[in-house]
Amino acid sequence: MITTVAFDADHTLVDLLPAVLAGLAAVSAETGVPVEVLRADASAHWAATPELPARDIRIAAMRQSLARHGLQARLDDMVALFFDVRYANSRPYPGVVEMLAKLRSDFQLGYATNANSRAELVGLGGLFSFEIYALQNGVPKKPAAEFFHAVLAAAKADAAEVVYVGDTYAHDVAGAAAVGLRTVWLNHAGDPVPGEIVPDAVVASLDELPALLSRWNAA
Repeated sequence: MITTVAFDADHTLVDLLPAVLAGLAAVSAETGVPVEVLRADASAHWAATPELPARDIRIAAMRQSLARHGLQARLDDMVALFFDVRYANSRPYPGVVEMLAKLRSDFQLGYATNANSRAELVGLGGLFSFEIYALQNGVPKKPAAEFFHAVLAAAKADAAEVVYVGDTYAHDVAGAAAVGLRTVWLNHAGDPVPGEIVPDAVVASLDELPALLSRWNAA
């Protein structure tokens, strides 16, 4: 029987892109560095150093972008501006809070992310029984097995009792399934399953989740 549902954050519960773009636009307006440059440097750093903390990746990318324009001395101020604006514009997707409210009557809910969208800063504070943030308290990033073991420890549940929901196949499906958790892949684009591990369910919207979980527990 399922007792716990744990969620990825960015692009699953949290509509990250508008917030990031707002932050980059604010930095661009202050410095004259084009948003396209800031985005390209960020993408390159995420690809080159995915193992680092998300905040550190953002800072390294911004350092490079500012250095291109001789503005290294403004790094600390621009990092502070970016994160202030990013969090001021961070919101859950429409319907997420209501969906979580439906689930809370039947399930323990967890929030478990690789990145820096802390629940209390993105409109989701107080909605979860536990929160797991990678690279804190010795927890590695997904898809490491130890990340999902930390989820199980926080949930005080066996793997078969826990469902992990996320949008990234390699991290959220393959990683969780390797530890024995049930998986729900939030597949926004309707892409084919890209690997050998098949999710327990694929949904196009989190609105499908309450009925899905009820069916599983009734089976």
